[in-house]
Amino acid sequence: MQNEIFSSGLFKGQSVLITGGGTGLGYGMADRLASLGATLHLCGRRQEVVDEAARLLQEKYPGAEVFAHSVDIRDASKVDALIQEIWDKHGGVDALVNNAAGNFICPTEELTVNGFKAITETVLNGTFYTTQSVGKRWIESKRRGSVLSIVVTWVWTGSPFVVPSAMSKSAVDTMTKSLAIEWGRHGIRFNAIAPGVIPTEGASTRLRPTDDSSDYLVKQNPMQRLGKMSDIAQLAAFLLCPQNDWINGQTIALDGGDWLANGAYFKQYFEWSKEDWKRAREVIREKTAKA
Repeated sequence: MQNEIFSSGLFKGQSVLITGGGTGLGYGMADRLASLGATLHLCGRRQEVVDEAARLLQEKYPGAEVFAHSVDIRDASKVDALIQEIWDKHGGVDALVNNAAGNFICPTEELTVNGFKAITETVLNGTFYTTQSVGKRWIESKRRGSVLSIVVTWVWTGSPFVVPSAMSKSAVDTMTKSLAIEWGRHGIRFNAIAPGVIPTEGASTRLRPTDDSSDYLVKQNPMQRLGKMSDIAQLAAFLLCPQNDWINGQTIALDGGDWLANGAYFKQYFEWSKEDWKRAREVIREKTAKA
């Protein structure tokens, strides 16, 4: 049995909203928070996905309160309507995890306007819409709160072939610092996690579509391994717990020291030919269609 580093019931009485909470990193964090007694609000674009995530968590943790919501966070009015519904029906939330994102590899000169918007409108705009909608209600009601955003180590290094994501995540990192200062006086904290490679189906499909092995990623990492879901789940719980009300405005790298050792991601794609890129696009389409 794994040694427990948190007291049971740490989040009892605490309610947490997680965007993109039905799959991947969002679900991993939701699982940990549910195990610690948090009431969860999972939101995503597909109702059936968040419904299934809620069902699994309630099955795993009998008595857990997990609510599923469908919303496209790119639409500010729909975001605000959902947040108002959560306030009206459930009394609001105590914490927000900005996890919803999108990304894909592409030579920047070939990026379409729609492709650019597909990333920026979710990662940048959607994150702000959700943060502002929750934050203004905390301020109006004089309620303390905590916001945790999932960014990337590219906020420090930049990264080729994922420019819309790198730009948007950098903006979220700046939002974290800026609102940590502006809203700290209201008892609202802002922090962020910049994870390294934690394998999920969605990220692997769109960012490493033709890689059959992750051995090279393991070998180049100072800790000689990839990230695990428990890594980000444990850190998220630590940063969000109410007892940590002096941690504010921080972005913490969670990558085993990889960005310090190796810098920007995706440099291996400089070696790709046009045929390699064509094949990558085909694989992304194929895998995405099956998802």
